[in-house]
Amino acid sequence: MSPAESPGESPAPELRGSRVLTVTGLRKSFGDQVVLRGIDLAVGHGKVVALVGPSGSGKTTVLRSLNGLEVPDAGRIEVGRDVDVDFSRPVGRREIGALRDCSAMVFQHYNLFPHLTVIENVVEGPVRVRGRVRAEAEEEARGLLARVGLAERADAYPFQLSGGQQQRVGIVRALAMRPRLLLFDEPTSALDPELVGEVLAVIKELSEEGWTMVIVTHELAFAREVADEVVFMDQGVVVERGAPEVVLVRPSHERTRQFVRRLQQPW
Repeated sequence: MSPAESPGESPAPELRGSRVLTVTGLRKSFGDQVVLRGIDLAVGHGKVVALVGPSGSGKTTVLRSLNGLEVPDAGRIEVGRDVDVDFSRPVGRREIGALRDCSAMVFQHYNLFPHLTVIENVVEGPVRVRGRVRAEAEEEARGLLARVGLAERADAYPFQLSGGQQQRVGIVRALAMRPRLLLFDEPTSALDPELVGEVLAVIKELSEEGWTMVIVTHELAFAREVADEVVFMDQGVVVERGAPEVVLVRPSHERTRQFVRRLQQPW
């Protein structure tokens, strides 16, 4: 399945029309704890941005804000030319709904409905949210499941699947919504080490097909391989951003160097 916006050669990055996502001045606090301190982010059509950084740096809060699961205190999120949500004023359900309509989240802990089969989990969103005909949604879902090697598990329940299989179902569920933007929140952190590779392989294939993605990950080798840009965050700010071979190999900021060394240190 191809992205909602067909992949292809993007216009020059400085052209606003080439951007799927533009984030400006995003701020968020939980009580007295300031989590985001003015985050700017831009993601071009068909590009992959990896958010990396220590726990508590604000990466997941950025991701959840993009999907309307968190409501920022200030800032602006624009998706394409038709979705523009300004959080400096009260935001209603329609605006949050617009964010959710154009993005899909793959969660760290799968978040599958335990009482539904695999195929039912996948078609629930397209049918109930998008209003698609169930038979058509099921046909597409089975095709997507086949793509990730799960065609024979369509009628299984989540408890009958491995963690890697459940996460692949989570990815298929996101794809079935035909989003403009795919969001991944630490998609491998809940998996046993031997299952990580099968999930990362699916994400890499999606990146090669031209899906626009924002990925929160601690897998630096994977980020280096798949991302067009790596954004290093710490304490709610963007410390450093740039090409993976720069940020993850020869970072200019000492805090980035400390982080990269710590994750690359053998245990």
